[in-house]
Amino acid sequence: MTEVSSTPVPAPSAKALLKTLQQEFKVIGEHLPLAIGVDKQLMASRPEINRKQLRAALGMHTHSIRYLKTMQSSSQRFNLDGTPAGEVSEEQRTLASKDLFERFKKRAQEHKTEQAAKDKAEKEAQTERERAEKLNQLMSKFSRK
Repeated sequence: MTEVSSTPVPAPSAKALLKTLQQEFKVIGEHLPLAIGVDKQLMASRPEINRKQLRAALGMHTHSIRYLKTMQSSSQRFNLDGTPAGEVSEEQRTLASKDLFERFKKRAQEHKTEQAAKDKAEKEAQTERERAEKLNQLMSKFSRK
């Protein structure tokens, strides 16, 4: 007797879903500012999509550096089919600019901290090498021959 598997098919990850959406919809692939409520448009066109994963995928997309850069310089939002869907407000452009500034500032600070730790480790290693060299010189000078 053949048994039918009742194991649900695992849903794709949010990242995989985002890649699919970027290939399927030009406005997502080109990181154009999306219309408010684009998640409802996506659910209407693709009802099989898991709502939680869609929200996660759209969150990753709209918080990406490329999307934010486009948002700060755009004046128009777009529907999934590429038609205009309203304007990007000055407040939204400012928010995108502020978010990018904070990200780059944080990245620069992390880089600075990493560099300082690396420099400190190199300095300690150099000091240890010099100490070992001096000890070897003293040992050779005072050792019995």
